[in-house]
Amino acid sequence: MNTEVPTRCTHRRLSRPMVLATAVVLVSSLATACGSDAGSPGTSAGSDRPSTPSAGGTTGGTTGNESATPGQGASTTPTTSGRPTEPGTPAPPVTSGGASKVRTSVYFLHGEKVSPAPRTVTAPTTAAGALRALLAGPDRYERRHGRTTAIPSGTTLRSVVVRHQVATIDLSGRYDDGGGSLSMQARLAQVVFTATRFPSIHKVQFELDGKPVTSFGGEGIVLNEPVTRADFEDLAPLVLVESPLIGDSIRTPVRVRGSANTFEATLKLKINDVTGRTAADVYVTATSGTGTRGTFDVTIPYKAARSGVGTLTAYWESPEDGRAVIEDTVPLTVRR
Repeated sequence: MNTEVPTRCTHRRLSRPMVLATAVVLVSSLATACGSDAGSPGTSAGSDRPSTPSAGGTTGGTTGNESATPGQGASTTPTTSGRPTEPGTPAPPVTSGGASKVRTSVYFLHGEKVSPAPRTVTAPTTAAGALRALLAGPDRYERRHGRTTAIPSGTTLRSVVVRHQVATIDLSGRYDDGGGSLSMQARLAQVVFTATRFPSIHKVQFELDGKPVTSFGGEGIVLNEPVTRADFEDLAPLVLVESPLIGDSIRTPVRVRGSANTFEATLKLKINDVTGRTAADVYVTATSGTGTRGTFDVTIPYKAARSGVGTLTAYWESPEDGRAVIEDTVPLTVRR
C-alpha cells in the first residue's frame, strides 16, 4: 500500500530549530500512516467486518502455488457452534491479530452426495480461501466419518474472479484427470456448492489452465453456460443439513437449517446423544418440496442423558410403507 501525504510548500523563512522539529513530525506522521494498514489487509479501519464475500472472490485470484494444509481451518475436535450459520451465508467475521476470519463450508462427499464441512478463511479472499481448503481434501476426522472427495489430488486453484454474481474459477488441468461420469459430476458439484455458499456468488463458470471449459472430461459434460446448484440436484441429498456442521458442539435448543426436496416438503430430524438414546425426533416442513427444493430453519429443544459424541440424522418417511429413509448423518458433540 502506498500512502501519499499531501504537503504544501510555504515561502516563509523558518528558523533552523523550527525546520528540524517540522521534519521530525512529518517523518513520524508518515511512519504512523503506513504502519496502521499493514496489519489488516482488506479491512477498514475501526471495523471488524470484511468486505462482502464477492470482494473476496474478486480479489481472491491466487496462484496455484499457494498450498493449503489438509483440514486447515477446521478442528478435528468439535468446535462450539451454538448459533449455526444461515445456509448459503458465511458466519460473521471474527477479527484476530488484525485479520478477519470468516467461518464457511466446503463440500465433500458422503456416499455419493455433497456434504458440507466447516472451514475458517481469511477475508477478503474468502471464496479463494474456501476453494483452496476444498482442494486440500477432508481432514482425518472427516475421513473417519466417511467424507471423501472426487477432486483429483494435486489440483490447484489458479484464480477466482467474480463479476455480476458469476464466479469464474480457473483450476489446473489436473482437475479433469480420470474418473467416470459420476466422478466428473461430483467434482463439479463440490466446487459449485462451495463457491455458492457465499451470497455474492450465484453461478460458476469453469476454466482449466486459463482456458474456458465448454465440455468437461471424457464424458463431455456440457459447460457452455454458467452453472448453479440446481444443475447438480442429483448430487444433493434430499435433505441437506447446512448447519450445524460435522464436528460442531451443540446445546439445547439447537438451531438446524438446510434445504430439502421431499414428498410434500416434510422431513424429520433426530438427535441421538452419546448413549445412543433419542434426545429429539421432530417433524419439519420445508418451504417447498415434491420436485422443488425448499429451505427449513427450525429450533429444536432436546434432552441428552449426558454430554458426549452424538448424531443428527436427517430423514423422511416413505409414503408407501412408512419406513425411515435416511438422507444424511452429522456427527456432533451433544451437550446437556
